[in-house]
Amino acid sequence: MNVRLLAVLVASGLLSVNLQAQEAFDRLTFHAAPKALSPKATVADWPHFLGSTLDAHSVERPLLKQWPGEGPAKVWEVVRGGAYTSPIISGDKLVIFHWLEGKEVIECLHRETGRRFWIHEYPVDYQDRYGFANGPRASPTVAEGVVVTSGVTSVLHALDLETGRVLWRHDLRPEFNVPQDFFGAGSSPLIHDGRVIVNVGGKTEAFDISDSQRDRKRKLSTRGVSVAAFELKTGIIQWKVEDEWGASYASPIAAKLNGQTKVLVYAGGESDPATGGLLCIDPASGKLHDRFAWRSDDYIQAIGTSPLVIPGQNRAFISTCYPKGKPLGGAMVEYDESFKSRLVWKSEKLATHWMQPVYHEGHLYAIDGERENNSRLVCVKAETGAEVWSQEIFWEDESLAKRFGPQSAKLGILRASLLRVEGAFLCLGEMGTLLWLDLSPTGCQVIARKQLFLAQQTWSLPVISHGLLYIAQQAPDLDERRERILCYDLRAP
Repeated sequence: MNVRLLAVLVASGLLSVNLQAQEAFDRLTFHAAPKALSPKATVADWPHFLGSTLDAHSVERPLLKQWPGEGPAKVWEVVRGGAYTSPIISGDKLVIFHWLEGKEVIECLHRETGRRFWIHEYPVDYQDRYGFANGPRASPTVAEGVVVTSGVTSVLHALDLETGRVLWRHDLRPEFNVPQDFFGAGSSPLIHDGRVIVNVGGKTEAFDISDSQRDRKRKLSTRGVSVAAFELKTGIIQWKVEDEWGASYASPIAAKLNGQTKVLVYAGGESDPATGGLLCIDPASGKLHDRFAWRSDDYIQAIGTSPLVIPGQNRAFISTCYPKGKPLGGAMVEYDESFKSRLVWKSEKLATHWMQPVYHEGHLYAIDGERENNSRLVCVKAETGAEVWSQEIFWEDESLAKRFGPQSAKLGILRASLLRVEGAFLCLGEMGTLLWLDLSPTGCQVIARKQLFLAQQTWSLPVISHGLLYIAQQAPDLDERRERILCYDLRAP
């Protein structure tokens, strides 16, 4: 191929740079090789930001639960741009999605070395209304050798995992009249049975932020393509669900209900009057079985918690921390044989912002609260919604006390993320703290704790695969180190 033509294609985003030699690059720092996996190890890929079972559970074992003073060993780190995404892993390949120098960037790295196989990037024009990072909010997902990403401006890409070649692309905003929403597009795609299912959030009329307040209300309340399915290998649209409920920041979930697989979408984007709730859809035909309304009347609200299906009970839990002050909270919904819903219980004491509640042995464990100063770790009975206990986890940090005085030494997990793995809970605090927690109906016990870095907005769920832990640092830290993806060795000897 002509060198000049090749450069033009790469710059335009029509061609990815394929680096199958696993090349090092200037943003990569390699620290040390991880330990060998135990012959008795149980490992798995991580194809979706909620894991292979879409419920923040992992089968990985054995893992280190006690760390030396310096914490778990660092394997590698890669500086990245703005994003609120988690990496995904398939085989020896790890894919990250972020914003860098005016482009959305998809990079495929080797999971143990951080070296790069390929990179695909394309220009993006987005400015966050509220001053948050301008990068993507939706994590990639992978299946059948295809990586799918949904950018902050609703550009949908499918790339070949081996080469980075673009298989297909949809710019959903002009195709379906998708408004920008409060923080851009942020619902991660779901790949199920050869289909890419997306909470599109389109409207029947185009949306212009320069419209008058009256026009904005009228246009944001119109019916459009709420959810759509695209063929995984070709991008051809398979079905569409038209509804006035727009695109939230929660991701579609596939799960068994009454012996059949259905897709649950907690929808509800920018709209005035505010509308939204839980949709139950047949993944093969796109038939809409049920609509369960669950959204406060507040105009400004961002639904970020994906539906959680309770195994074997035909029930699903959803939650929101809006309205502020007295939140609508959580709702447990049960589906009958016709996939029609009924409310089992509701609770204002389980109002999550974006973290995913974790179900374990009849109980839900989650972070309740909209802001840092009112967040708390809670345990509730999944059957009734009754609160069993709540706890705020704080401690004194000696290094902070030395640098800024004793009044600045208090830290906490705040709006943390939880991951159930090997008989315990891995917890990633909002300020970059990693903890092992023993959570049960009797209470919470801290098994181990390490401050990996000190940075705000550590909001993405950690990833664990093949005994390695991957953490997204999403803001500069106290030592002014930039946003990074960090790989740690949790392999037990």
